[in-house]
Amino acid sequence: MEYKFTNYFEKEVLRKRPYLKKEWCIRVLNNPIRIEPQEYNRFRFWGTIKELDNSVLRVITLEDKVTIHNAFPDRRFKL
Repeated sequence: MEYKFTNYFEKEVLRKRPYLKKEWCIRVLNNPIRIEPQEYNRFRFWGTIKELDNSVLRVITLEDKVTIHNAFPDRRFKL
């Protein structure tokens, strides 16, 4: 599957969080530990990233589930 990134992700998210890697976001989408619908036809995906000390990364996609819009470590995530 070919993933895409919004301009917001490219210009804002990566600027604010330069430690994030696109491949981590893709990894979360391919192996989520949870998926939830979000308002405005978006979806939330959560996954553990070993390189971030096993932190949980939340990735937000557009309704197509392949266009990545936002991502950040989710310190409040609970199973």
